[in-house]
Amino acid sequence: MKILFVHQNFPAQFLHLAPEMQRRGHDCIALTDTTNNRSSEIRVVKYRHNSPAPDPQACRLGRNYTQMSDRGVTVARAAMQMREQGYVPDVIFGHSGWGETLFLKEVWPEAKLLVYAEFYYKGRGADVGFDPEFDRPNFDQVIIAQGRTTHLGQALLHADAGLSPTRWQASTYPPILRERIKVIFDGVDTGVMKPDPSATLTLPNGRVLKAGDEVLTFVNRNLEPYRGYHTFMRALPAIMAERPEAQVVIVGGDEVSYGRPAPEGQSWKNIYLDQVKDRLDMSRVHFMGKVPYSTFVSMMQVSRVHAYLTYPFVLSWSMLEAMGAGCMVVGSRTAPVAELIEDGVNGRLVDFFDVEGWSKMITRALARPERFMDLRRAARETIVKGYDLRTACLPQMVEWVESFGPSA
Repeated sequence: MKILFVHQNFPAQFLHLAPEMQRRGHDCIALTDTTNNRSSEIRVVKYRHNSPAPDPQACRLGRNYTQMSDRGVTVARAAMQMREQGYVPDVIFGHSGWGETLFLKEVWPEAKLLVYAEFYYKGRGADVGFDPEFDRPNFDQVIIAQGRTTHLGQALLHADAGLSPTRWQASTYPPILRERIKVIFDGVDTGVMKPDPSATLTLPNGRVLKAGDEVLTFVNRNLEPYRGYHTFMRALPAIMAERPEAQVVIVGGDEVSYGRPAPEGQSWKNIYLDQVKDRLDMSRVHFMGKVPYSTFVSMMQVSRVHAYLTYPFVLSWSMLEAMGAGCMVVGSRTAPVAELIEDGVNGRLVDFFDVEGWSKMITRALARPERFMDLRRAARETIVKGYDLRTACLPQMVEWVESFGPSA
C-alpha cells in the first residue's frame, strides 16, 4: 500500500517505522518542511512554510490555533499538488502537534488518516502550574492551556485513529478522544543499548571513563527546568562533597525545548550552574553539550547512576534507553516516569522538588553499586520484555498501521 508520513522534523517518531514499512514492500513517502535537512531512507517531498507569526493582541487565545492551522493550510496545499500529479496514499500517518494533518482529509478523503497523539495540554494535573518556582497555578493558565488543545482535538476528530507512546500521555486526552488512541512506545534498540563492561567514554578534557567507574549522568535535549535541571544542579553540591571521586557527566544544549525561555541574554544552564558552582569541584563536572548518539550510548554504558527528572509531560526516549543499557536510574516521581519505573524494583523514585532526597538517593547509589545490581538487571528486563524495538514495539506498530490498509 501507499503510505505518506507527515512530520515537519521527519523522521522523528517515524525513524524506525518508515524504513521498516518500506522494507515490507509498501510504497513510502515523507512530507516535511524545507528547513528539515535530516537524512532519510525513504523518498522525501518538502513544503515551504513562510506564514508570519500572528499578532498576539489580535489573536489572544487564538494565536496557537492560528499558527498551527496556517501550517496545516501550507501542508494541504502541498498535498493538493501531490494529488494533481496523481499521488493518492492509502494511509497517512502524521504528527498532530504542529497542525500538519488538519486538512489532509479534505485532500484525500479516501485515505485512512492516523495521527501521532503525543500529548493533550491540560490546565490542571500535568505540566501547567506544576512548578511553583515558575508558574503558580491560576485560572488564566487553565484557560490558555485549554486554548492550546484546539488543533489537537480537531486533528484526532478528523483522523481514523491515534497513537500515543505511553498510557499516561494517552490519558491526557478527553475520554471521548482517548477511545481512538492506541498505546505503543516508539521502541528501544536493546541490541545497541545494552550493558558493556568494556565501554569507555572520552571526556572533553581527554580523561577516559570506564564501565565500573563512579559516574553520575544527566541527559536533556536542552538543560531546562521542564526536565528538572534546576533540581539536579541543586542536589549536586551535597553529592560531590560525599563522593569525592565521582565524575558528573551532563549532556544537553543551551536552548529551550519546553516551557519559557531563560531571561534575555542568559541560559538556564548558566543560571543554575552559577547558583552552585562555588560549592562544586568543577574539574569533576563535565558539560558535554549535544553529543552524537554513539557517545550517548557509551555514556549510558559507563554510568553508575543516571538521574532523570521531568514535569508531568512527554516522556524522554533517553530514560528508557538508559534502562535498556542497564543503568541504575533514579527518576522523578512524576507521570509518566512512574509508568515505567517501580520504586525499589527496577529503579528508584524521588519527589521532583526534594533536593535533599535526590542528594541522598544518588549518593547512596554511587557509594554502594552492588546493592543496586538487581534493580539494574530489572530495568533492562523491563525494556527488553515490553519496550524492545525489534520484538515488541515495531511489530505492534507495523501491524497497527497495516490494519488500515485497503486489503486489511
